Amino acid sequence: MTLELVKGISAEVFKTVLYVSGPPLIAGLVIGLVIGLFQTVTQIQEFTLTFVPKMLIVFGCIFILMPWMSEKMLSFTRNLIEQIPFYIK
Repeated sequence: MTLELVKGISAEVFKTVLYVSGPPLIAGLVIGLVIGLFQTVTQIQEFTLTFVPKMLIVFGCIFILMPWMSEKMLSFTRNLIEQIPFYIK
């Protein structure tokens, strides 16, 4: 294996991780900011008020996007396995 090959595989791994984990993380960030703004405006300082909605939104996002996420991961894995004969020389 050459250095360029390892760099290419690593780049694909990081792209796949960002594509798959990005939407739930962004959804959690947005809902956290909205609830934080709500807490600031109303001066309610309850820690569970941020935790439960964020958890529900992230789980909901994962549930809704699971077919797309699994397709992305399977596509990456299938591509990696199909390229094994070209990697071994």
